Amino acid sequence: MPSHQLITQLSFFYHENLRYHDPMENLNESNLLPNSEVLLKLARYKMPYGKYANRLLIDLPEPYVVWFSKKGFPEGELGNMMRMIYEIKLNGLEYLFEPLRKIRTNK
Repeated sequence: MPSHQLITQLSFFYHENLRYHDPMENLNESNLLPNSEVLLKLARYKMPYGKYANRLLIDLPEPYVVWFSKKGFPEGELGNMMRMIYEIKLNGLEYLFEPLRKIRTNK
């Protein structure tokens, strides 16, 4: 799958599951593209502290992310990113980040 299609698919997932929106809002590719920046950032975001410091959030063990979901996610951007990772892992969508890994390593 070309990376722009992957980003659009992930953006749609983000739009539908991870932020409030008006159900009557007209979804199309043009209003999903700004979310691609969030998804690329999510693919590169590292855990800043703890046992898994410097590990990409997408690579955190699922039980660790579930533990945070029960305990409470951190405040701010890290918490928002971890909420997205939780939803992605919960829905088994980690595989969608594989092409983004290739983009990241080819730079």
